Amino acid sequence: MPRDQAANRQMRQRIAHLAARLMAQDGIDDFALAKRKAARQVGAPDTRNLPDNEEVEEALREYQHIYQADEQAERVVELRRAALEMMDALSAFDPHLVGPVLSGSAGRYAEIDLHLFTDSAKEVELFLINRGIPFRTRENRYWSGDEPRQVPSYEFETDAARFNVAVFEVRDLRQPLRATHEGRPIERARRAWLANQLSAA
Repeated sequence: MPRDQAANRQMRQRIAHLAARLMAQDGIDDFALAKRKAARQVGAPDTRNLPDNEEVEEALREYQHIYQADEQAERVVELRRAALEMMDALSAFDPHLVGPVLSGSAGRYAEIDLHLFTDSAKEVELFLINRGIPFRTRENRYWSGDEPRQVPSYEFETDAARFNVAVFEVRDLRQPLRATHEGRPIERARRAWLANQLSAA
């Protein structure tokens, strides 16, 4: 491997591990923010050296296994129970669990990410209003197949956890969803998988 390539790879690994530590210790749940902070700390603002989210998540799992094993495992179970309860409440919208709570890398400050599939995002908003749940709205960009999509998202909090709920159209179930055009397809799971995991815990 050429020297420059090896140096770049080593820098990516340093940034990934530092970003993972920031996420685990400081409660940062935004991969991009954690990577930017880590890059600044090591004096590497060059974006060519930034690791992808999968590299950071792998480093995060390694950090949690070494330093937070018991606490992190308990927190994942707590968050999965809260996710199951919310998925039951949102059952009309075909909820899927995604993100760190699904993968098992969720830390003490993690929020629960859900994807809903319905042809009426307004119904989701009405559900939250009728339940008296205060929420914030924003739009997130995803890729459905090769098509970029602006997707409405709802952020809210219950006594059990914080939630980030993205609302897709039903047709998006037939396509792999990605956070970036080049990224890996987002893994997702329905209620039955989550219930099985919790019963085995």
